[in-house]
Amino acid sequence: MSGTTHTVTNQAPPLVGYDVFSCDRALTEAVERHLAPELLDGAREELALLGRASGSAQVREWGEQADAFPPRLRTHDRYGNRIDEVEFHPAWHRLLGRSVGAGLTDAWGRPGGHVRRAAGFLVASQPEAGHGCPVSMTHAAVPALRVEPELAAVWEPAATSHVYERELAPVAEKPGVLIGMAMTEKQGGSDVRANTTEAKASAADGEYVLTGHKWFCSAPMSDAFLVLAQAPAGLTCFLVPRVLADGSRNAFAIQRLKDKLGNRSNASAEVEFDGTTWARRVGEEGRGVRTIMDTVAATRLDCALGSAALMRQAVAQAVHHCTYREAFGGPLAEKPLMRNVLADLALESEAATVLGMRLAAAYDAVDAGGPGAERERALLRIAVPAAKFWVTKRCTPVVAEALECLGGNGYVEESGMPRLLRESPLNSVWEGSGNVQALDVVRVLRTAPEALDAFLREVGEARGADHRLDRAIRGVLVELADLEGVEARARRLAERMALVLQGSLLVRWAPPEVADAFCAGRLGGDGGSAFGTLPHTLDLRALVERARPTV
Repeated sequence: MSGTTHTVTNQAPPLVGYDVFSCDRALTEAVERHLAPELLDGAREELALLGRASGSAQVREWGEQADAFPPRLRTHDRYGNRIDEVEFHPAWHRLLGRSVGAGLTDAWGRPGGHVRRAAGFLVASQPEAGHGCPVSMTHAAVPALRVEPELAAVWEPAATSHVYERELAPVAEKPGVLIGMAMTEKQGGSDVRANTTEAKASAADGEYVLTGHKWFCSAPMSDAFLVLAQAPAGLTCFLVPRVLADGSRNAFAIQRLKDKLGNRSNASAEVEFDGTTWARRVGEEGRGVRTIMDTVAATRLDCALGSAALMRQAVAQAVHHCTYREAFGGPLAEKPLMRNVLADLALESEAATVLGMRLAAAYDAVDAGGPGAERERALLRIAVPAAKFWVTKRCTPVVAEALECLGGNGYVEESGMPRLLRESPLNSVWEGSGNVQALDVVRVLRTAPEALDAFLREVGEARGADHRLDRAIRGVLVELADLEGVEARARRLAERMALVLQGSLLVRWAPPEVADAFCAGRLGGDGGSAFGTLPHTLDLRALVERARPTV
């Protein structure tokens, strides 16, 4: 064949070989803001190392492989013995080992641990989000374990270890473990009080056997699970290990793996407890919900952080593409309308990052104790469900619009954008969907006046700096003045509270052009419903430049 039919030109190079952490100005500034000066150098070094790995071609390939070759269930071995194991592609184990080794299950009690870990979670989730599920649950299990000091003495050091050990074995023989959750059942879903799994006490104190079926068991290859079951005194929390102290397998039958829209690399399963499943009680009988409250709150914050990570990656890809792609006589990023779209997307991404990192800092303040710790604890009670509601809701439209910035290329699997889009609704569904979060905000308003006080004091830190923010705060106060019929408008209230909190944080800490754009487009009524409708008089170029990843 003579000649060539075409020459490939005007294509953006792949976004690889860059430092995911150091190129994210909103994230790096948050780490500098919230960490003590003596911790900064070490944290920057750790996060930059993780950032370079996350932006490398190798780790990107692992993410693609883990998604392309999803886990498989092996119920029996070759001899017919029940083993109930899940097989993963080697890339999955490499991703998990990288994240555990970076300390992403080690935050509690470590100076600045929550800020460092939240930043690392944001970075490590960008090349592949599915492996973040067991990382998140293991991190979040620590508060529940600490309800039983004897249990925590055995399991917490292994859960917070920086060593990933994939083989199932008794906890005493493992340098590191993963902990999952099995809470929901098919008849109840988010209403865990409707659970029917039964727990019967055995002869030894604190030991029970379970009978029941769990509709969603996340990361079923984990070493142990927090499980809710009905004990004689009511709903109770239990720890169910996969392998017992004598080395035998616990009765833990994996019935099937879920075929999910996204999150393909991560296994979600239905599991059966057959009446001989050994469990150790965590907390008092009948106080299961209270026992897991802090664990659930920690996973909800991770849902917001995970969505922030997806948004950041989608925006980085869109800005990168539009920087190199030319159309109608120049780079796409220089076209006024595309610049408006990119700036609007970057604004949403930065607001999500700043909010998630502020709440991580609140966790560090609570851990450290001292003046202000109780106020920070109260703020978390109301701000976590509001942030989880709003940030996870914004993720899908952000990713969809970012995909469109790549045009037809973005709709092709090789771009990576379809994988981000399939992943984007996940965090809004897991750990309580939108209605559950909004109703939790209302519940806290009714039962914990100190939480509302902490919220108002937090947003009040920026009062007087922007008239649009001040007006939005007054609007929230009007909403709060009358809680009659509030359930029907709980989503509106949660949305407004999250937006006001984001606006307050950006006014206090972001560059003026970012805060101005947010207050105009999100609080001042100067933006439309679609992305790319910010007022043209704003400094949109600065927003796009701030979001641009440097390769």
